[in-house]
Amino acid sequence: MPLDPTTILAKARQCLAIEREALGATAKVLGAEFVTVVRTVEAVVRDGGKVIFSGVGKNAHIAEKLTGTFNSIGVPSCYLDPTQALHGDLGLCAAGDLAVLLSNSGATAEMLRLLPLFEKFGLQTVALTGAPDSELARGCDYRLLYAAPREACPLALAPTASTTAALALGDALAMVLLESRGLTREDFARYHPAGTLGMTLLLRVRDIMRTGEACPVLKGARTTVQEAIFAMTRAKSGAVALVDGRGRLAGVFTDGDFRRSALTGGGEFLRRPVTEFMTRGGKTVPVEALAVEALKVFQKFKISDLFAVDSRHRPVGYIDVQDLPKLKIL
Repeated sequence: MPLDPTTILAKARQCLAIEREALGATAKVLGAEFVTVVRTVEAVVRDGGKVIFSGVGKNAHIAEKLTGTFNSIGVPSCYLDPTQALHGDLGLCAAGDLAVLLSNSGATAEMLRLLPLFEKFGLQTVALTGAPDSELARGCDYRLLYAAPREACPLALAPTASTTAALALGDALAMVLLESRGLTREDFARYHPAGTLGMTLLLRVRDIMRTGEACPVLKGARTTVQEAIFAMTRAKSGAVALVDGRGRLAGVFTDGDFRRSALTGGGEFLRRPVTEFMTRGGKTVPVEALAVEALKVFQKFKISDLFAVDSRHRPVGYIDVQDLPKLKIL
C-alpha cells in the first residue's frame, strides 16, 4: 500500500536519525588506534608507498570513493578488487604499501583470503570494520573501528548506517592527513586541474581582470572629478585608479566617492581635483595571486571594485565583483 506524505517524511527522518546515531557513536569510539593509523599512513607515503583499499558489495563502492579522496589529497592510492586480486591484480602490491580492508562484520571471506597474501607481499594491513573482535580485526596490523548500533533498513538487511559510518571514518582519516601533511590550496589545485573546482583553484588574478581601456587609470594630480567620471563611464567600471608620477597607485575613486563628493564638495565639485575625494591607497590584490584571493578581499572589506597591481604597485588590471559569478569564482 502506498505511503502517505506524512509517513514518507517520517520514515526519511528516521533513516537520517539512525545514520546520524552511527556517526555519533563512531566519534565516541575514536581513540589511540586512529592516531596510530594516521602516523602509519604518513610513514608509508614518506617512504614512497601507497594505500590500497579493498572491499566487496557496498563496501567496494566505499573503498573506491576513499581511493579517490586519498589521491585528491596527494596520498597515492588504488582500489583492489578482491576477486581480481587472485587472478593477477596482486601485481600492484609492493613491500611497504598499506592495505585497508573494509568489512562491517569482519568476517567477509574475500577479505580474509587476502590477509596472508598481503603478508607475503610485505604489506601492512588495516581493518576498517564495525566488529572489533572479528577475525579480520584480529588478523590485521591496525584497526579503524566505527560503530553502527543498527541499520536504517527496516528489514535490518541493507547496509546503510554501517556504510555511512565507514565512509565518514575514512573521510576523517583523509582530512586529518590533509592537515598534518600541510597540503595547501595550490597543492590541491594540482590534483584538480579540470572542471569548476579546477577553475576556481587555478585561475589567477591576471586571468580574470579587465585590462586596457576597461581598466581606467589616470594621473591623480592632473585629474578633476569630472574627468574621473568620464573615465569610469568609458570603461563601464565602478572605479578609477589614480597614480602618482611614477605610475604607482595613489588612490581609488569609486561611485561611492562620487556620491559623497556631490554631497560635500559644493556646486563646483566636478571641477575640483579628484584627489580631494578619492580613497587613498585603496584595496588591491597582486596580479599573480590566485583569483580566490581577490574573492577574499571583496568579502573581507565588503567592496565592489578592486585593482590588481604589479610588483611596483602599479595598477595593471581591474576587477568588478559582478565579474566573479560569471567566472564561477563565487
